Formats: sequence, C-alpha cells, structure tokens
Amino acid sequence: MILIDHTALILIDYQGKLANVMYGRDELHEKMLQLIQGMQILEVPIIWLEQYPQGLGSTENEVKNLLQQTYAPIAKMNFSACGSKEVQEHLQMLDKKNYLVAGIEAHVCVYQTVCELLEAGKHVEFVQDAISSRTAESKQIAIDKMSLLGAYPTSVEMVLFELMQTAEHPKFKEISQLIK
Repeated sequence: MILIDHTALILIDYQGKLANVMYGRDELHEKMLQLIQGMQILEVPIIWLEQYPQGLGSTENEVKNLLQQTYAPIAKMNFSACGSKEVQEHLQMLDKKNYLVAGIEAHVCVYQTVCELLEAGKHVEFVQDAISSRTAESKQIAIDKMSLLGAYPTSVEMVLFELMQTAEHPKFKEISQLIK
C-alpha cells in the first residue's frame, strides 16, 4: 500500500513532438491529465522532466499549463531521470519511499528511470495507462521487463484511490469527479 506522505510522481518527457506519435495517444493524454490533476488534488509532489527540450520541444501544452503553476521542468540529456544532478537533488530533498512513474517513452526513459530507482532501494510503481511508446510492442516489452525487475504496475484510477484509502478522505468527491 502506498501512502500520500511517502509518495512522489516522476513525470517523464511528455513533450509535444513525442506525445503526438505515441501508441494510444488519445487515451494516454486523457490519463495523463487525470493523473496530474489527481496528484495536485492530493498534494503529491511531482518531478517534471523534459528530454533535450531544445530538440524535442516543451511539454504538451495542456499538461504544461497544469504543471507550470507549481513546478518548473527539469531539462535532461540522460535517458534515466536519475542521471540528472538536479533530479538527484530533488529526490534527496523529497526523501520519499515510493515513486510513481509516468510518461514516455516506456521502453527508454521510463524503463531506465524505473531501473535506477529500484537500484536505489525505492518502491516503484509505473502508471501503466499513463506510459507509452511509439509502438504497442515496445510498451509491452517495457511493462514486462519493469515488472520482472520488481516495479509494480498500477493505473491512474487505482493509484488515486489507493492513495486516499477511504471514501471518508477529504478529497474523495473531487477525485471521484475527476475519474468520471
């Protein structure tokens, strides 16, 4: 069971040029918006990343508009988010046990980030309906391999309700409306 106080979300490279060519891009986009809004409602911290923004562009506009009120993107060149000094500083500052990982591409940056978080002894869950790759096959290979390495699959709806734990949670109605 993951708890709000022990959890953060790492949002990886959901940039316009990449997001537009992802397998299942419309569903991915809907789930990404729900996930980010849910994390904001529950006040779960988000580490927001962009891979080589000078070449790949900035985060998709709707997602960027949600995030930029509270966060600033961290530019990176390493495929794994953990390869960035700035990300390492955020991880140390947050000092969380559990990390949710979402974004693109599942078989490259998401996968490598998950591997390094696991190696660091963190509990890692990848939000399966909020990750993708250019092909279904690449996404599935990433899911299989991350699972075999010890990361757990979850979904946007599952993780939001798991974080709340009860219908008596003060944000239950707000989260329920978001999921509908």
